Amino acid sequence: MPSSPDEHPPRSVGGLTATDGSATGGSEEGSAIVEFIFLAVLLMVPVVYLILTVGQVQGGAYAAVGAADQAAKVFVLHRDLPSAQQAAEHAVRLAVQDMGFDPEAATLSISCDPGCSTAGAIVRARVQLRVELPVVGAVPGVNLTAATVESSAMQKVGRFK
Repeated sequence: MPSSPDEHPPRSVGGLTATDGSATGGSEEGSAIVEFIFLAVLLMVPVVYLILTVGQVQGGAYAAVGAADQAAKVFVLHRDLPSAQQAAEHAVRLAVQDMGFDPEAATLSISCDPGCSTAGAIVRARVQLRVELPVVGAVPGVNLTAATVESSAMQKVGRFK
């Protein structure tokens, strides 16, 4: 029997003897915060990178939509096919570059039904854009693509030019 209420006899729990009332003897005091920080960093870095990648792909989709729309609009404004093609490619480069992407990663294809310069013809501009992985593209010699986004837009050649 203890002689005072503050005195407790040593007890054995799982082979460990604790005299202060705890099962482990207080040997791991303060390690929970270290484990929490380590696990939080370990789990948050991939989540943040995933969010950056999804944002980059979404931005690429917006750039492809804008580039295809502008290319189709610019194409139908020109009378001759070489200048129309050149103007459409220039519009794609500007639209993609304005959204922060490399203009060399975008490709444009134009198709017309029935002819590109006849009134009432439908001009379809199709833009494909390779979207790089964020942060990895800054490493020289590394060219990893997260996705290739694609968009198309149609314009009708007007009766009067």
